[in-house]
Amino acid sequence: MMLRLAWRNLWRHPRRTWLTCGAMIFSNLLLVFLISLQFSMYRLMIDNSLRAGSGHLQLQAEGYLERATLRNTLADIGALATRLRDDFPELEAGARAEAFALASSEQRSYGVQVLGVEPGQEPRVSSLPGLVVAGRYLAPADTDAAVLGSLLARNLKVTVGDELTLIGSARDGSFAALVVEVVGVFESGIAEIDRALIQLPLTRFDSAFVMQGGGHRVVIQLPSLEQTAQWQQRLQTWLAAGLEAEAQGGAVIDWDQLQPGLQQAIKADMASAWFMYGVLVLLVACGVLNTQLMSVLERTREFGLVLALGMRPGRLARLVMLESLLMALLGLGLGMLAGAALTLWLGVNGFSYPGMDEMAARFNLPSRVYPSLSSLSLALGPAVVFVASLLAALYPSLRLLRLRPVSAMRAV
Repeated sequence: MMLRLAWRNLWRHPRRTWLTCGAMIFSNLLLVFLISLQFSMYRLMIDNSLRAGSGHLQLQAEGYLERATLRNTLADIGALATRLRDDFPELEAGARAEAFALASSEQRSYGVQVLGVEPGQEPRVSSLPGLVVAGRYLAPADTDAAVLGSLLARNLKVTVGDELTLIGSARDGSFAALVVEVVGVFESGIAEIDRALIQLPLTRFDSAFVMQGGGHRVVIQLPSLEQTAQWQQRLQTWLAAGLEAEAQGGAVIDWDQLQPGLQQAIKADMASAWFMYGVLVLLVACGVLNTQLMSVLERTREFGLVLALGMRPGRLARLVMLESLLMALLGLGLGMLAGAALTLWLGVNGFSYPGMDEMAARFNLPSRVYPSLSSLSLALGPAVVFVASLLAALYPSLRLLRLRPVSAMRAV
């Protein structure tokens, strides 16, 4: 009986009801789409950042993350990476060794980070090989070849075909010196990488820096980001088993430990987004409050009459709350449906921002954005709007508890 009465009361002023429901529907649609887009952009940002160099996971020598030194290595890093690929074919893995050196051209010298990589495996674990803007990337047959960042090439005033001299300290404390030919220049869009990184074949790095087969990292790309924790534990167990001598004394580090700034940037962006969403929810709540308050004020004489006939104030307040509940449910259902439909359609067809094609081509990014609908993005925003709408309806309902029949029936 109360449910039927509340439903009929809603449609006494259909225009007002639809305006309020329309605000809820629009806000729910917007929240479902924006939260889905936001989570998708975070996923894209994380994937691109991990593809730029660190990978989802890394095998490192124990303590290397806290104190990265040339001597703190895993033995026979190439064999370890090969064994890892053989034991887990679903993973992509590439061995690396790194050192700092002084790079000198005919005109200038700069301090650089030298990274020894497996040329055949690096395109599988990093996006840098796809970001070469001049020349080519390293080939498995290369020996005295190198690729470097665009800013570093500009600072050293070198181009493809020029030679660089690298001078540093070897692992055994001796003098490391080598001459390499620049075969390619890459542009990652990350200034720290483009300004300071040189990549060499791992075999050439090994001989120049007297690594004796040792290395510092095995970079691992997983099938999906969600499997990070599962694979971290699985690989740690694999390392602990000591299947190979080169695997002993290693640690499995996840991307969150490797790039703590990435999570901090996401949290900062999320805080500003939630503020914007909060303003939107507040506007909807104010609309519901205004609608219900107007409804209560217009029906004051009617409420006074039913109170005089014996209805209890608490029952009357529950009736008004039930009206708000039905209106909120209507906005919730239609808003979630519209938001899900829009997000799913754009998830298949995608969309692009102005100028996105040029940026995508430059930084090896997708040219279109595809929002991904999840249970969290579908339910989170509408649930907050729903609760805020009910809270906004509390004040008009509670006013009825203090309503007196005589004064109510005299109201104009």
